[in-house]
Amino acid sequence: MSNVFEFVAESRGQSGTNAARGVRRIGKVPAVIYGGHDEPKMLMLSHNEVVKHLEHEAVYSHVLDVTVDGKTEKAILKGVQRNPAKFQILHLDFQRVSMKEAIKVHVPLHFINESTSIGGKKGGIATHSMVDVEVTCLPSALPEFIEVDLTKLDIGDTLHLSDLVLSKGVEIVALHQGPEHDLPVVSMMSSKASKEDAADDASKAVE
Repeated sequence: MSNVFEFVAESRGQSGTNAARGVRRIGKVPAVIYGGHDEPKMLMLSHNEVVKHLEHEAVYSHVLDVTVDGKTEKAILKGVQRNPAKFQILHLDFQRVSMKEAIKVHVPLHFINESTSIGGKKGGIATHSMVDVEVTCLPSALPEFIEVDLTKLDIGDTLHLSDLVLSKGVEIVALHQGPEHDLPVVSMMSSKASKEDAADDASKAVE
């Protein structure tokens, strides 16, 4: 897995709400990097550069380079706080990682072959119960995404977490918690059933 993301940051001495507001006023994004064997460190980054990085889905499931005052550390992006009222990134959380220690990361699911699946050829529609899944692995084994092949899915069929095909060294966190956590990921429903479900959801929203 190649690492193509580098976040260049400056350290900042102060923490707290007022300090964070001051950082935002000068066009920067306040952030923190924590974990590993070092103390948490308060950071600030260029808002424009952060926005460019966050346009890529892969940034959320990559080991990143976070360069602070010229020193680079390995980290994963654990949290992004956005302003719901306008296009603004409010805060970032980075977690340091060791390339020798397992990490837990949410990895996106990419669904393929819906239209050419057994159910799809019958007019079925795939309904997704998940769009990502939390995995644990060494940083070097972290996948950018997990592909979910719907080719053999017929109407009425469901794929569960245990059906996902994972690369070597990657495990799904939920499955460590017992068989009752083998949750559905995607189901193939008839188009009629899908429309009825949508109508039910709409009526509940009105109520």
